[in-house]
Amino acid sequence: MKNVYLSIIIPAFNEKKRIKSNLNKIKKHLDAKNINYEVIIVLDGSTDNTIDVIKSIKNSIVNLRIIENKKNRGKGFVVRQGLMEARGKFCAFLDADGSTSIEHIDLALDKATSKRKYDLVIGSRDIKGANIVVHQPKHREIMGTMGNALIRGVLGLWKYPDTQCGFKLMTKELVQDVVPRMKVDRFGFDFELIILAKKLNYNLTQIPVEWINKDGTTVGLFGPNGFGQVVLDLFKVKIRLLNNTYKIRK
Repeated sequence: MKNVYLSIIIPAFNEKKRIKSNLNKIKKHLDAKNINYEVIIVLDGSTDNTIDVIKSIKNSIVNLRIIENKKNRGKGFVVRQGLMEARGKFCAFLDADGSTSIEHIDLALDKATSKRKYDLVIGSRDIKGANIVVHQPKHREIMGTMGNALIRGVLGLWKYPDTQCGFKLMTKELVQDVVPRMKVDRFGFDFELIILAKKLNYNLTQIPVEWINKDGTTVGLFGPNGFGQVVLDLFKVKIRLLNNTYKIRK
């Protein structure tokens, strides 16, 4: 497809029960906007039949593309993979479970095309106007609060109380400049994206989102998707910034 206006990237790991409904909502919403768009689903080594579910509706979404990884590489890896394959003037990623609705794309695009021309629009569950319809279990909310405080302190992202929301939109120019520099393969990629965009002097803003917790998360204390790995990646990002591994300074 030529002259793609919007690319939607959806990372997916074992989402056979939830992805079909979300894809149908995305199609309905974007079809009504009358824009050229594409949806790129990047499978992260799923062990269920997510791929079969997607293929069963592929013909009804003519602009749907599938990237299948046989091995689990992490959310950060597959989001980068999708972004680098995207052809849109604007690129967004959102979670396969529909915890953040595609409807937020309207405000995000308004911000990106406003006079301020924001390069990165960050969905946030912790700014004025946000609404958490269904909360996470209390222990996960506590981990999230602690993690966000640590992220803001270590990287100086004081204006961004929620770096980890799974909804973000950016310009193609930012994708081409920032994404190839990124290193984090797991959930820490969100704050890596934000701090690199900030350090490279891109124009950032936040929008409030309505968020619904969905069962089935792989996030915990330990393991490759655990809180400990996020903290480890946080300090690795800080060291890379200090060492200029990202090649920000000339």
